[in-house]
Amino acid sequence: MGPPSPPVDRPDATTTEGRSRRAILRAAVATGGAAALAACLNDDPMVDAPSGIGDPGSLPDRQHAWNDVLAEDRDGNVSPPEHHVFLRLALSTEPTDAARDTVTTALEEVERAIEWSPEGILFTLGYTPAYFGRFDAPLDDAVDLPEPDPIAVLAAESDVSIDTNDALLHLASDDAATVLAVENALFSDRDRLNGRSMSVSLEGVFERTGRRTGFVGPGLPADRQRGLEGIPDGEPVPEEAPFFVGFRSGFRSSQATEDRVTIREGAFAGGSTQHVETLDLDLDVWFDANDHDERVARLFSPDHAEREAVGEYGERLGTDTDVAAVADAVHDHASERGIVGHAQKLARAREDGDPVLLRRDVNTTDGDVCGLHFVSLQRELSEFTRVREAMTGDEFRRHGVGPRQGNGILRYIRLRRWGDYLVPPRSIRALPTPAPET
Repeated sequence: MGPPSPPVDRPDATTTEGRSRRAILRAAVATGGAAALAACLNDDPMVDAPSGIGDPGSLPDRQHAWNDVLAEDRDGNVSPPEHHVFLRLALSTEPTDAARDTVTTALEEVERAIEWSPEGILFTLGYTPAYFGRFDAPLDDAVDLPEPDPIAVLAAESDVSIDTNDALLHLASDDAATVLAVENALFSDRDRLNGRSMSVSLEGVFERTGRRTGFVGPGLPADRQRGLEGIPDGEPVPEEAPFFVGFRSGFRSSQATEDRVTIREGAFAGGSTQHVETLDLDLDVWFDANDHDERVARLFSPDHAEREAVGEYGERLGTDTDVAAVADAVHDHASERGIVGHAQKLARAREDGDPVLLRRDVNTTDGDVCGLHFVSLQRELSEFTRVREAMTGDEFRRHGVGPRQGNGILRYIRLRRWGDYLVPPRSIRALPTPAPET
């Protein structure tokens, strides 16, 4: 596979041609299907991706091991793939050995056809508590994967759809055509992938019950902000911002390492747990009711705003948001200023100063609504719960900070979907039992 690619400049990011092409690719991924793939390929029947590996067994056993092949930005933060598809899957057959062989063959054929990299394809296949509930045996004791219960965590949220399907397949690539080609090949819309034949597909084992899409990277949110529900007129999202809120994210100091989020013991050692939620963003209020400094105070901390530490879109922060330094001041900020920062709150949930979540969030315009797919990996779901409770910030009510007003970014988000998954190691990713033999 070779070393990660160096940081890539996108010189066409501000040109009309560049923005038009980006819009076509994003729309194609959002639409899906063979026709959308043809639009990406300009009617060329062949996707042009780097070739895969002869022995998929030589790939890292961790499905979530992406960082070593991802590029970094100029500051040294990991740059995620640009295009994402999340497929909710329901079993259409029993999890037999024959079905496991089919899943194993299909996924390994993808890995032989296309390189494990952002220029090629990266993916994870995770399983819900509902999937494991069909077995008589309990889930391995070393895995923390309780039944999803957002009401218990968030208290005030109630209109939330819980993912009770069996599995989630997350596909990611810098190339929109590659994401679509892999999806189509896995579900029998194509019998060849990157010049190689596909002998089996996932059809007959899984049924697609839902499809979500996302994107992330400088220029992509700005290109999609016009006419989108949840975004005000005037194109407020900076061209350089990789997220709709107008700021960078994924700073190295705020991310757990892949080692930190990996399960260490038991039959699923080498795997991880994954939380995926979908949020609608109310950026009409975010941009219209707040100036830049107020947005910085709510997203990072009031101290960051006073020191002008962030810049237009986060370019002054490098790899470190420095929120840990103001975490202890959060109650003072609540009582004296009536505002606490989102990142400032989350810093209190670190363990010995280190983050416990590895986030791989992406923007979404599913349904023409401005939103975010919040994706986190962690060793145990209880660690995600601890971080989410810190984000809720109920403790600040005694200082006059309400459940939404002044409480980080809570006023500007609405939770819509919530799902928890076990992402097994690659060697047992095909329809695992609750306690596979180690």
